[in-house]
Amino acid sequence: MLGLPKPLHPLVSLVDNTTIAINKQDLPASFLLNFYKISYKTGLHGKIRYGQNYYDFDEGGLVFTSPNQLLATTDDTEYLGHTLLIHPDFILNHALGKNIKNYGFFSYSVHEALHLSDKEKQIIISVFNNIEDELETSIDEFSQDVIISQIELLLSYSNRFYKRQFITRKAVANDLIEKLETLLNAYFNDEIPLLKGLPTVQYLSEQLNVSPKYLSDMLRSLTGQNAQQHIHNKLIEKAKEILSLTNLTVAQVAYQLGFEHPQSFSKLFKSKTNLTPVEFKQTFN
Repeated sequence: MLGLPKPLHPLVSLVDNTTIAINKQDLPASFLLNFYKISYKTGLHGKIRYGQNYYDFDEGGLVFTSPNQLLATTDDTEYLGHTLLIHPDFILNHALGKNIKNYGFFSYSVHEALHLSDKEKQIIISVFNNIEDELETSIDEFSQDVIISQIELLLSYSNRFYKRQFITRKAVANDLIEKLETLLNAYFNDEIPLLKGLPTVQYLSEQLNVSPKYLSDMLRSLTGQNAQQHIHNKLIEKAKEILSLTNLTVAQVAYQLGFEHPQSFSKLFKSKTNLTPVEFKQTFN
């Protein structure tokens, strides 16, 4: 469909994007791929708007997608670069087959791509070149191990560079944290839990226009806690406020915060404070 030659290996392929010869209008509006896809786009400029800010890298970047993730055809301008395609069967019997799920960036949205500095770009390109050299070598008993080791190296570097990105873009990240706090405060102050139950990571990420995994990874990088832990902290903070300032029972407090069962609320409260809600309330009597 893309006008590409047959792959050199049946389960892994490195594609030069400049060789793709097809009009985007001929592609379906959306489609599913049954393999991992890592694309390096030299034209993926960092000038991407987020709120009132813009990303600042112009050296291109990496976009990651996992099998069966819905992809959409866009009208973006053409870009240079490479795309690495890895079928899950290729890594099935290796440690990477299990560990690849730990690389959260496969669940990020396209606009949460990894933007690379010039030095980082050279490192990534060198790994792609190593994979390409191995694919052009006749397949033998070592081929799979060598290619997988290079893929693991690529993912390890990507992990490191994403951590750098969270740090170097603290202004954007801090803005996101501030919006998260405002969103959580409004959620509890407007008594939305009575209608919708406990706030979820999915709900918060949708309101903030980021993917759930990106939100958690960004928060963990900057605060040491993921999105679910932030929700729990806000829950306990609000629970303490209600318990200390009102005469509501523990069950009433639990329902007001969105818990279906008071026991679940009491268990979470004690795990966070080492006190039951009743014991905490007694300290104010």
